Amino acid sequence: MTDLAPHDPTAVALELEKLRGAVEVGFARVDGSLALLVQRSDQTDGRLADHEARLDALESARWPLPSLAAVIAIASLLISLWQTAR
Repeated sequence: MTDLAPHDPTAVALELEKLRGAVEVGFARVDGSLALLVQRSDQTDGRLADHEARLDALESARWPLPSLAAVIAIASLLISLWQTAR
């Protein structure tokens, strides 16, 4: 190829084409990175929803234990009061 003058319209067109190609490659890379981030975000949302469901199941299964402990404590208090009154 021949060297083109800096103000030659052909040189300007070639440089613009190179710039356009670089911009397209950059946009494609950014688009790929954003797609990956969206996919990871969706996976994280799914895992978070799964953890919330499991936590809700654990909390709903655990509620009788403190109530049962309170009932046993009150029952033992009443029995001890009944024995001291006898």
